[in-house]
Amino acid sequence: MTTQGVQFPRFYVTAPGECPYIEGREERKVFSELTGPDASALNEALGRVGFRRSQDIAYRPACEGCAACVSVRILVHDFQPSKSQRRILGRNTDLDGSPKKLTATTEQFDLLGRYLNTRHEGGTMNSMTFEDYQEMVEKSPVASALFEYRHRLTNDLMGVALTDVMSDGLSMIYSFFEPDQPARSMGTWMILDHVERAKRNASDHVYLGYWVKESPKMAYKARFTPMERLSAEGWVPLLDEDRTQSD
Repeated sequence: MTTQGVQFPRFYVTAPGECPYIEGREERKVFSELTGPDASALNEALGRVGFRRSQDIAYRPACEGCAACVSVRILVHDFQPSKSQRRILGRNTDLDGSPKKLTATTEQFDLLGRYLNTRHEGGTMNSMTFEDYQEMVEKSPVASALFEYRHRLTNDLMGVALTDVMSDGLSMIYSFFEPDQPARSMGTWMILDHVERAKRNASDHVYLGYWVKESPKMAYKARFTPMERLSAEGWVPLLDEDRTQSD
């Protein structure tokens, strides 16, 4: 359906499946395809109301009786790293990050395999082939960037981040890193790097996708302050009481 040249997206709903975040629950998603010349504009509009991109699909949870997945974003200009985050910055001064062409490499894929086998064993992405990874990186229908993080002396690849570039900030789509050096806290460090990049570009936000309070794997996302969460009233501050587990 079109009106005055504007293409209205079609939305679909998936069948229920096992929730990857909370044991014993089911997840269901609503999604729309990102195609054509308006893909970037649609992705950005949907991103601001809680959708996430996966290749050429924008999706968000639509689970019956559950609203545990909360969209969150960092307020870049007000952000100040905590003491622990400053220590993480100090531990990674021997690393450099730089944007690369949206080209998948076997070096990246090998790192992804080590990361998945260590951090997400048995997950849905563990069966990904190089061709699958290549499609994820190279077939972006929107404005995207690929960041590589390397050791300054050895040039070893330590981390990779696939990020969408939006008019109001950066949206971190997927990142992975060397799992054998947990003391570096690479996941947190790459987010801190994105905050600095957004700040230099005078962007307002870094979008981190979904935060699930009940999931220990998601706890790190709530450690960036100030942060906003998407509510029924729009974007509102994520308060200390929002971060605290209820008994």
